[in-house]
Amino acid sequence: MARTPRRPAELAGRVFFARDAVRYGLLTKNDLRSSAWRRLFHNVYADSRLEIDHRTRCWAAAQWVFPPGCVIAGRSAVLLLGGASPGTQDPVEVLVQPTSRFGPLAGLSIHVAPWREDEVRLVDGLPVTTATRTCWDLACWLELVEAVALVDTLRHAGAVRLPELQTYLMQRRGERGWRKVTEVIGLSDAGAESRPESRLRVRLVRAGLPRPVTQHVITRAGRFVARVDLAWPEFKIAIEYDGLWHLDPEQFHRDRQRLNRILGDDWIVLHVTSKRMREDFDGFLTEVRAALTSRP
Repeated sequence: MARTPRRPAELAGRVFFARDAVRYGLLTKNDLRSSAWRRLFHNVYADSRLEIDHRTRCWAAAQWVFPPGCVIAGRSAVLLLGGASPGTQDPVEVLVQPTSRFGPLAGLSIHVAPWREDEVRLVDGLPVTTATRTCWDLACWLELVEAVALVDTLRHAGAVRLPELQTYLMQRRGERGWRKVTEVIGLSDAGAESRPESRLRVRLVRAGLPRPVTQHVITRAGRFVARVDLAWPEFKIAIEYDGLWHLDPEQFHRDRQRLNRILGDDWIVLHVTSKRMREDFDGFLTEVRAALTSRP
């Protein structure tokens, strides 16, 4: 019969520094290999019954892994500032000064670059790059479409506003990466409500189409009819991104009722799924262009 893993009350339901647990006799190294515990980072473990999200991983890294001079940055900073969350298993992104010797560590993605004191703030006690600095780093580190999608989430959450970003850009004008950051911020939109919709919008614009309006509200005689993901109101053309929520039959039914009301006002509504985005974006782009050219 398998032995029940030992779980001391002092460590139950907690994240802890394994070296201390062993030093004080709470666990042995062999105990740490049991199913009672889950390894988060080198020497950092958690009760395996805990639900560990990315925020918990950020806290654990800052508490027990970071040496002085480390700041949570990139996609991890986006989460802590109120934007989109990385996946639970995604590495915690860290920014370190060029003088630091903080080397590679499993579970962390380490970026090396200088920062100013006013580019860091405390969020729930954790050192995090400010929203403006985070947007700069995202634009420098990521592919353009993904960077815009994450900047959108920060703008939508109210973590940063366009004038603040423009002022920050002026302060860093001419620095390495400045042109790409300028493009990312120019393509961003506070109205975007999901990263897939942001990716779709940016790909359409980069393909040469007019910039669509995000979350456009359609009215009839001054009364609300519907709100669509993307639209060119002057052409009465809308795009709806069909995400996972459309697997809900009731939500799907409500959406189709809403779109029927739009079609009564002579709107063209085009639908796109994640599969179509991945496998046949050029075909969808052709359909959008055809719809736009069909309207005066």
